[in-house]
Amino acid sequence: MLSTVCGTVLMPAVASGQDEQGATALAPITVTGEQQENPTAPVRGYVAKTSSTATKTGTPLLETQQSISVVTADQIKAQGATTLGQALGYSSGVISEPYGADSRFDSPRIRGFDGRQSQFLDGLKMMRTAGAPSYELYGLERVEVLKGPASVMYGQGNPGGLINLISKRPVFETFGEVGLEAGSYETYGSFFDVGGPVSPGSDFAYRLTGVARLANQQVEELDNDRYFIAPALTWKPDEDTSFTLLTSFQHDNPSSPSMLPVSLTLNSSNPLGRDFFVGDEGFDRSSRNQANVGYQFEHRFSDDWKFRQSFRYSNLDWKYQSLGMSSLTGGVLPDGVTIRRNATFQDERLNTVNVDNNVLGEFSTGDVDHKLLIGAEYRYFDNDTGTQFFQATGLNSRNPVYGAPIVLAKTPTTNTLVQSTLSQFGIYAQDEVALDKWRATLGLRQDWAQTDGDSLNRNNGIARPLDKDDHKLTGRAGLSYIFDNGIAPYVSYATSFEPVPVPTSGQPLDPTTGKQVEIGIKYQPTSWNGFFSIAAYDLRQKNVAVFDATTLTYFQIGGANVKGIEAEGVVSLTDGLDLRAAYTYTDSEIVGGVDDGNELDNTPRHAASLWADYTFREGSALEGFGVGAGVRYVGQRYGNTANTYDLDAVALVDASIHYQKDGIRASVNLANLGDKEYISSCGTFGCNYGNGRSIMGRLTFSW
Repeated sequence: MLSTVCGTVLMPAVASGQDEQGATALAPITVTGEQQENPTAPVRGYVAKTSSTATKTGTPLLETQQSISVVTADQIKAQGATTLGQALGYSSGVISEPYGADSRFDSPRIRGFDGRQSQFLDGLKMMRTAGAPSYELYGLERVEVLKGPASVMYGQGNPGGLINLISKRPVFETFGEVGLEAGSYETYGSFFDVGGPVSPGSDFAYRLTGVARLANQQVEELDNDRYFIAPALTWKPDEDTSFTLLTSFQHDNPSSPSMLPVSLTLNSSNPLGRDFFVGDEGFDRSSRNQANVGYQFEHRFSDDWKFRQSFRYSNLDWKYQSLGMSSLTGGVLPDGVTIRRNATFQDERLNTVNVDNNVLGEFSTGDVDHKLLIGAEYRYFDNDTGTQFFQATGLNSRNPVYGAPIVLAKTPTTNTLVQSTLSQFGIYAQDEVALDKWRATLGLRQDWAQTDGDSLNRNNGIARPLDKDDHKLTGRAGLSYIFDNGIAPYVSYATSFEPVPVPTSGQPLDPTTGKQVEIGIKYQPTSWNGFFSIAAYDLRQKNVAVFDATTLTYFQIGGANVKGIEAEGVVSLTDGLDLRAAYTYTDSEIVGGVDDGNELDNTPRHAASLWADYTFREGSALEGFGVGAGVRYVGQRYGNTANTYDLDAVALVDASIHYQKDGIRASVNLANLGDKEYISSCGTFGCNYGNGRSIMGRLTFSW
C-alpha cells in the first residue's frame, strides 16, 4: 500500500554490482507499486532502499521521517572493514572511532552522544553495563544507524540514536564463498559463507558463516584473535509463514589499548610513540565467549494482518586481567617519567533474554492507507560481575622493563561484586498513514523498567542495594510529502528516555530524557540508482548525571543541547562506479554544572568523508580490475567536557585495488595510507592514538 514513491510511478529496480567476471549488470526495470526491497536481504552495491530499524515494518527510506544511514555488505567488503568502527567511518552523524581502535568493544558517537549502550542485533538490544561487546562484521548483511531518539520503538536509549546490526540469513538459492586473508599486525585468517536450500524444492534453507583469525594490534603485544561460527536455518512451508533460526558463537581474546598519560603524549615535546606498551605480556590475559540463540517468526493470518515474533537468548562470559595506566596524579609518578599502573581483574557472566511481539495490519479507511503496528516487548538482563582494581608496579616510560615480577598493593582500591537483574516491559503502537502523496507516522510507547540486586563491597562486606523503578511514555510524529521525481521533504519530532544506574552514593536519580525536532529532504532518483539526504536537527538532553569529586556524590544538571546538519549520498551506477559521501556539522553545548557552556567531548564541529570505487567494464582493457579511494576528515574537538584537551583535526586516506574473474576475487585494502600519526582521544584516563597504516590482502573463491 505504501509504495516507494507512489503507486502510479514506474521505479527502476537498478542493482549495480559485479558478476563473476567483474562486469556490472543492470537488473530489469519493474513496477514497484506493491513490492519493495526486503530490509534484511542482500543488496547489490551501496544503495539500500528500505530499513527494518526505524519503523520495524520495512518502510522505504524515502518515506521514513528520520535520518538513517545503511552500510551494505558490498560496501563493507569493498572497504575491507573488519570492525564496526571501520564500517561506519564514511557515515554522516557518526564519529566511528573516537577513542581509536579497541578490540574489546566499539564506541561510536552518534550526534554527539556515546553509542556503546545503543547497539542492537537484529532489532534486539545487546546488553552489557560497560558497552556492547564487539561482534564479527563478516556475519552481517548490513549495518543501520538510526539517528535521533528511538525509544518509541526500542525503549530505553540515549537521544543520539542507535546502531542495528542485521545478520546474514538463509536464502533459497545455492551459493558459497571461502577465502584467506593476511595483513598488518601479524593478521592471518580464513572465512567462509555457504548456504542454500537443504534439497531441491525444499521448504528449508540453511546458511553457515565462519571466521578464524589470528592477529595482534597496533601495539604488537596486544592480542586480537577470533573464532566465529553462525549457523542459520529458515523454514518456509508456504507464502504466509516463515521461521528463521539465528545462532552464533564467538570466542576472542581482546586486550585493552594502551592509554598513555597526557604529559607524555599531548603535552610533551618528546611524546611516547603509538606502539608503546603499558602492560606486560606475562600478566595480561583475556578470554571472552559470546553465544546467541534466537529466531524470527512471521505468520500472515489474513490478507491484511500478520503476527511477528523476534526472540534471542544471549550469554557473555568474559574473564579479563590487564595492567594499564592509573589516572592518579595524571598517570605519572613525581619523577615525570614513570607511569602509574593499575591491575584490573574482571569476571563477567551476563545473560540476556529479548522478545518482541507485534501485529502488523495493512488496510484502508476511505482514501487513507494505514500500516498499523501494535506490539509488546520484554527484556531481561542478569548481571553477575566481579571487579578488582589494584595499584601495581610502575613502568619507566623512557627505559621500560617487561617480564619483571608485578607487585600488587595488599588491598584493592576497588573490590566489588555486582549481582543484579533488569526487567523492562514496553507496549507500543504506531500508525503509518498514506493519503495520496502525503505520508505520516505517529507512535507512542510506554515502558516500565525495574532493577533489583546489590553491589557488594568485598573489602568491608557492605552491600549497597541497586533496586530502582522507572517508567516513561515516549513518542514520535513525522510528516512527509513524496513528489513524483523522488524528492521527499519531511519534518519529525521524537523523544527518548534512559534510566540512570543507582549511584555509588547519594539519592537515586531521575531518568535521562531527550527530545528532537528534525527537518530534512530525501531524494531517490527515478532513473538511476542512488539515494541522498540532508537533515537539520535540534536535539536536547535533560537530567545528565555528573559526579562531584568534592562531595563524592552524583547530581543532575540541565543536560546538553546539540544542533546539527548532516548530508549524505550513496550511488551505485551500471558503469561500475560505487560512491559514498557524507558531511556533518555539529554544534554541541553542555547546560549546567562546572562545564556549563562547553562543548561535548569527542564531538567535532565538522566531519566529512568521501569514498569511491570503480570497476572497469566488461570488454575494456582492464576488465575485472577495480580501484577504490577515500578520505575521512575529523575536525578539531575536545577530549573532555572541561575542554582542556584540544585535539587537532585529522584527514586520513584509504585505498583499495581488486581483481575479479570466474568466481575468484583478489583484493588489497590500505587504511591510513599516509601513516598519519594522531591522537584520537584524551581525557582523565589518558590518551589514545589512532591506528597507523594497515594493509590487508584477501583471496576469495565464490560459486
